[in-house]
Amino acid sequence: MVDAGRNGADGDAPTRPDDSARAGLAGVAARVPARSAAVLRERSRRLRATWGLAVQAGLAAALSWVVVHDVLHVSQPVFAPISAVSTLAASVGQRLRRTVELIIGVTVGVLIGDLLLVVIGTGWWQLALIVVLAIVVALFLSGSAAVVIQAGATAVLIATLTPSVRDLEIPRFVDALVGGAVALLVTAVLLPLNPLRVLNRAARPALDLLSAQLDATAGALAEREVAPARTALVELRQNKDELKALVEATQGAREASILSPVHWHQRHGPVGRYAQAAEPIDRAMRNSGTLIRRAVTLIEDGEPIPEPMPTAVAGLAEAVRLLKRQFAAGDEPRRARDQALRAVCAAGDAYREGVGFSGAVVVAQVRTTVSDLLVATGLSQEDANHLVRRAFGELTPPIRGRRG
Repeated sequence: MVDAGRNGADGDAPTRPDDSARAGLAGVAARVPARSAAVLRERSRRLRATWGLAVQAGLAAALSWVVVHDVLHVSQPVFAPISAVSTLAASVGQRLRRTVELIIGVTVGVLIGDLLLVVIGTGWWQLALIVVLAIVVALFLSGSAAVVIQAGATAVLIATLTPSVRDLEIPRFVDALVGGAVALLVTAVLLPLNPLRVLNRAARPALDLLSAQLDATAGALAEREVAPARTALVELRQNKDELKALVEATQGAREASILSPVHWHQRHGPVGRYAQAAEPIDRAMRNSGTLIRRAVTLIEDGEPIPEPMPTAVAGLAEAVRLLKRQFAAGDEPRRARDQALRAVCAAGDAYREGVGFSGAVVVAQVRTTVSDLLVATGLSQEDANHLVRRAFGELTPPIRGRRG
């Protein structure tokens, strides 16, 4: 008699532990190439996004060395290239500020170091006191980490090298000034960033994330399946990196369009409009999170879901996609506005057909998110609210006795 517990229902040979182990190893081995390819793609994307920064840093370091060594005749122009690279290492959009902080920090370090050396002389405890006071003064004047670091580092140089190197103070200040100025020259004139490209690269992940999760929520509402809506809520909550990149990109675009003569004409065009969109897009993502959370509750509680409700959420997702495409093209986002208002119309229809408590919140969040998107397209908050109210239609309460 065949033992089914040992040989299986069909009489096959029993599965041995080493067979399971080999199968597990085979699965892991099969996943390794896919993971490696994903890592390679991510690193390639990162390289494409930052290779321009590497070229800018190399050019700025070389030019600052030439200016200080060949024009100003400083024999060892070490600090000018360091200052140039330090300025360029700052986030895009903060380089002008970094240059000012660099000069302030060096000035504080030079002044504190010189004054104290005259009074207390040199030595290990003098070095400690000079660095402490330089950092305290820098914190009092600015509080910026860059100013504090430069003040402390310069104070160390002054306290340790002044006894053996004469007239160190003026070259250190000149190096900081030349390095920062050359870095700005490179970014503004010689190798300027394209502000529209910077914005597109940063906004694409944020807007793709928003539209994808709204689409998933629309599908969840249409099918009355709560799992996709829960997943969408989790995914949308993990948007901090995307929003941070977008905010930094708007700062960089403003800086590039102000500093670079090549892009001056874009300050009040696509770049200006795009740069002003970061805050309302942030609000739209937060309001969409509320929308999705209430959609989860709506499905769980078994509330009525009028047919126009999923249509409204899907229309909102399409408006986000249109906004992304029209921003990328530098076009006036009229189609995105029209699509957003169509989503509001559908939300109004859903409300008048009859919704429950959470359904009313979903409808309200469609209105609020559309208002945010309209502001992102360049409309004032007042005009956006007016268009949303007009598109939504009458606030007729649901008829008692009807579904919902």
